[in-house]
Amino acid sequence: MSSETKQDQSNNRRGFLKKIGLSVGAFAVAGVGTGTYFWRAGDEATANDQGDFEISRTPEEWKNILTENEYKVLREEQTERAYTSDLLEEKREGIYHCAGCDQAVYPSETKYDSGTGWPSFWAPVDEAAIGTKPDNKLFMTRTEVHCSRCGGHLGHIFDDGPKPTGKRHCLNGIALNFKAA
Repeated sequence: MSSETKQDQSNNRRGFLKKIGLSVGAFAVAGVGTGTYFWRAGDEATANDQGDFEISRTPEEWKNILTENEYKVLREEQTERAYTSDLLEEKREGIYHCAGCDQAVYPSETKYDSGTGWPSFWAPVDEAAIGTKPDNKLFMTRTEVHCSRCGGHLGHIFDDGPKPTGKRHCLNGIALNFKAA
């Protein structure tokens, strides 16, 4: 193979990879502007697919009681954009409740600033208030956390939190309602 042919192949490969990178970048920027990321793998179950909860509604019933963005997060397991939740600045004592069913899920005493852009907690109000399941949507396995009463998606749990648990419950603010003490 001549050196010119190798150079042409190298340039073609470089050009192809550059186009792929630009396409992925454009997709990511488009998602940032919407206020909510709309990432969902097609074959994974969502909160709407689950039915063994004390509170169970049809998708139409959920749409009638939730805002559009609450529905996308709580029922379709989407993620709100980082640093958009008013709850990041909430410092009062109180309890955070599931926005779908009003179950108490996290106490203000376990809230901390994780620097991630989402309200973060090191423990729930009670382990029975939440449920978890594996989430393989982003090319890795994460732990999804949901309300144990209605199945509403709250966020994810990571192993990089503070003592005493070492856990970071990274939650969508739109999935929570704060009630001051």
